[in-house]
Amino acid sequence: MSKPHCDTTIPHEQTPLVHARNVHKYFGDNHVLRGIDLDVNSGETVVILGPSGSGKSTLLRCINHLETMDEGFIMMGDEQIGYQLRGEKLYPLSARDIARQRSHIGMVFQQFNLYPHMTVLQNIIEAPVGVHKQDRQEAQAYAMALLKRVGLEHKADAYPRHLSGGQQQRVAIARALAIRPTVMLFDEPTSALDPELVGEVLATMRSLAEQGLTMIVVTHEISFAREAADRVIFMDEGAVVEQGRPDDVLVTPQHPRTQAFLSRFI
Repeated sequence: MSKPHCDTTIPHEQTPLVHARNVHKYFGDNHVLRGIDLDVNSGETVVILGPSGSGKSTLLRCINHLETMDEGFIMMGDEQIGYQLRGEKLYPLSARDIARQRSHIGMVFQQFNLYPHMTVLQNIIEAPVGVHKQDRQEAQAYAMALLKRVGLEHKADAYPRHLSGGQQQRVAIARALAIRPTVMLFDEPTSALDPELVGEVLATMRSLAEQGLTMIVVTHEISFAREAADRVIFMDEGAVVEQGRPDDVLVTPQHPRTQAFLSRFI
């Protein structure tokens, strides 16, 4: 396996916000990502579909450098995620520089991961104040604006145990937005919710998409992909099998594997 590398040949004006090329990832003998290419432009909502084990979540974790790649590279704007090119040699970034890169990437997971001993408001300001050293009053004001954005301003002083699963996930979205990210990653954000609570989280995500937030969403929610995505990507066995506009991929898929997957939702 070759090492991750940096491509410096892309003109600045043509550089997407997220630019991944030939991304490979192994877990032991398991080849999880098999040469992924992905471009996401600023303001675009990209939905990634595919069966369990197809590498969707691993790809998100590589974008956020929660997993390291075995080959290929991922750029965020003009920076390579996780590495720096000095001369002709690539060096891993320091923990501080990786944290700085992550400060531009919000991520919402399957589980809400809220601090149970903190109120909703305290959960949201924890990273801006504790990690990024923002002024507490400014962070609280922005947190309240975010809670209003997700329809939960009346829950600022509540503790997570007093919230429904859908409310907790909306708080998790507000928490991820609190660092003012350039791009948001969603890793199956509704998979841990009861069916009747899914709609409120998807409504929040649709609103964010309509407001032009750059989003990469791994989900099985076909309705969200149809209504909110600018582009749909279908992955299988660690590779991008098909991609295009929602109507093209979801209504008239061309690849047999995409057709078989989507037939379960008809």
